Amino acid sequence: MTSYGRTRVTLHFVTLQDQLEDAKPTVFSVNGRSIGLIKSRGKIYAVRNVCPHKGAPVCEGTLRGTMLPSDPGAFVFGLENQILQCPWHGWEFDLETGSGVCESRGHLVLYPVVLKEHSVYLDL
Repeated sequence: MTSYGRTRVTLHFVTLQDQLEDAKPTVFSVNGRSIGLIKSRGKIYAVRNVCPHKGAPVCEGTLRGTMLPSDPGAFVFGLENQILQCPWHGWEFDLETGSGVCESRGHLVLYPVVLKEHSVYLDL
């Protein structure tokens, strides 16, 4: 348990940073919750391992990019290794925001990650 000013934060140790592979979700049980840690684009993301669509284990999906808004006739691919695609129905979610790539697709639950001395902690 750590205190920051008046706010009390409970940090849960999950793993060491070097135990995570780039662009490959790794699932852990943290305080009774299935949470995927994803190291990508110089950052570590923590995602509740539940797709908002049908409850699929979303962290068993693929990390990829997606098509970006572009001019008519132009196809622009981007956000490489920032989009998590659900293994059941292919729904795509942005790791930065948890938002579905298509607005009506719901949101992933994201958790704050704290890095201290090569260790990964989550604030649940």
